[in-house]
Amino acid sequence: MQRRVFLAGVGAALASPGLVRAGTMSSSAGRLQVETVATGLDEPWAVGFLPEGGALVTLRGGGLLAITGGRARPVGGLPAVYAGGQGGLLDLMIPRDFARSRTLFLSYAKPQDGRGGAGTALARAVYADGAGQLTGLRDIFEMTPGSSGGRHFGSRIVEAPDGRLFLTIGDRGDRPSAQDLARHNGAVLCLNRDGSVPADNPFVGQPGARPEIWSYGHRNPQGATLDARGRLWITEHGARGGDEVNLVERGVNYGWPVISYGRHYSGLPIGEGTARPGMAQPAHYWDPSIAPSGLAVHDGRLWPEWRGHLFAGSLKFDYIARLDPARGFAEERLEADETGRVRDVRQGPDGAIWFLSVTNGSLNRIVPG
Repeated sequence: MQRRVFLAGVGAALASPGLVRAGTMSSSAGRLQVETVATGLDEPWAVGFLPEGGALVTLRGGGLLAITGGRARPVGGLPAVYAGGQGGLLDLMIPRDFARSRTLFLSYAKPQDGRGGAGTALARAVYADGAGQLTGLRDIFEMTPGSSGGRHFGSRIVEAPDGRLFLTIGDRGDRPSAQDLARHNGAVLCLNRDGSVPADNPFVGQPGARPEIWSYGHRNPQGATLDARGRLWITEHGARGGDEVNLVERGVNYGWPVISYGRHYSGLPIGEGTARPGMAQPAHYWDPSIAPSGLAVHDGRLWPEWRGHLFAGSLKFDYIARLDPARGFAEERLEADETGRVRDVRQGPDGAIWFLSVTNGSLNRIVPG
């Protein structure tokens, strides 16, 4: 059941200062202030910003909230979701042309085959300002059926510089499938906005391969973003250790489950070790695992010294990791009472670092203190 949502100065809010001060944290850039925008969110999964002000927040159980004008209201017209285990209503992407097109994209765990199976799907719909309803909802992609259980759906949606869409999908707990180009499991996909396949995708025309696949050999990518050069970065969950940051490139095999810096939960080794010819190394990895979810690259507006740095949420250790690619992904932990089980991290239109906390059921932002 959806909890009551409490808002703190949201009307002014999503574009300007004046929110309720929730707490502070120290950092290498000085004191930071954490401001809470909304609480009472039931398992929030993703946040997206509306050009007219305000935000949309997905709830894993299948709800969508519009937080704007000083209030939160439910949005109707959503797909039926498989809300089991890690499945549910997942990511939300508001594209650059939204002010004109009013089209947005949602990823979710879709029931498949009528026997408890489910798979990651991508839908598009129109959201008219103030209507409180999605219209014209339709799936533009659905992963290959055949997976059951509630694990490793991914999924994040990123708009490429040319308007195409990247969609991340986990291996659904079926490890070998991440090396099988005949299935979408454990892959980053590239799609046109109508769900069709770009002609220059790397496996177009290869017999038996799914043409939507852009890269493969991933375990469960739950963070994805572009940097200022238009490059795609993802974070993905390892097993016991071996969470990764990867710079995703066309046609590359990232190795799961043949190579990994983690071990099985039983303690046994995974695959062949940490390297194999033809399989990419991660840009960075964590051991022990932090369970990364959500990913943003800061543009330096509020903190010039953090320009180009990655910000990743930790579901396991309750902090936001700031990673500096220029210094070997040196990590700084940004943590406060508000950073419990961070599910999503975004840079907002105000330049602030916004995040969703599952523990606190809250939407928050970080600004200079």
